[in-house]
Amino acid sequence: MPLDRLTAPADLAQRVYDALSDAIGSGALAPGERVTQEGLAERFGVSRQPVLQALLLLKRQGLIVDAGRKGVMVAPLDPIHVRRLYEVRAALDGAACRLAAARMDDGLRARGRRLLDAGDQAMRSGDAAALLAADIDFHLFLYEASGNPLFVETAAPHWRHLRRVMGAVLRGPEAYEWVWREHAAILAALVEGDGERAATLAIAHANGGAERLAPSLESKGAER
Repeated sequence: MPLDRLTAPADLAQRVYDALSDAIGSGALAPGERVTQEGLAERFGVSRQPVLQALLLLKRQGLIVDAGRKGVMVAPLDPIHVRRLYEVRAALDGAACRLAAARMDDGLRARGRRLLDAGDQAMRSGDAAALLAADIDFHLFLYEASGNPLFVETAAPHWRHLRRVMGAVLRGPEAYEWVWREHAAILAALVEGDGERAATLAIAHANGGAERLAPSLESKGAER
C-alpha cells in the first residue's frame, strides 16, 4: 500500500523533539528537572499533542522519566551508567581507529586538522556549546573515517546520553584542555597510519573521560 504524506502535526512533533533533545543534551534542561506537557506546550507555543509525542520518544530513549503526579523529568545522571557508556565508547572508538588509520588520505587528514582547529577556536572563545559540538564532531569523524557506516549507527543512541554527561560536567576551556591534547595525539597516530597506537590512545581517552566525569557526578549527587 502507498505511504501517506507526513502531516504538519507530525512535523511539529519532530521539531519539539529536536528542541527538547538539544536542551537536554546541552544541559539547558538539567538532569532531574521536572517538566509538564502544559508547561512545554506554553513555552513552545504549540498544542499538547506534539509535546506528548516528543516526550514519549524521549522516554523510550531514556532521556525522560516519570516523576509521579508532577509530570515527567529529565533523567538523572547515574555514574554507573556513565561508566558503562564510556566502556562502549572506548570499544567503538578503538575499533574505528584501527580501520581509519589505513584509510587516511589527504582529504581525511585535512578534515581532521580542521576539526582540531575548530576545537582550539572554541576554547579560545570560551563558548561551551561550541566546545561540546567540536568534541562530538571529532569522535563522529573517527567513525566516518573508518569507512564502516555501522559505527555511526551503533554509536548514535549512546551519544545522546554521552552528550548530556559532557554538557553537565565539561564546562569552560580549562575542562577541555586535556580533551584537545588527546584528540591531537589520536589524529597524529592516524596520520602516521599507526592504527594500533591510535586505538590505544582512543581507548585511554575514553577511559580517562569516565574517570574524570563519573566522580564529578558522584560528588554532585552527594551534594544534593
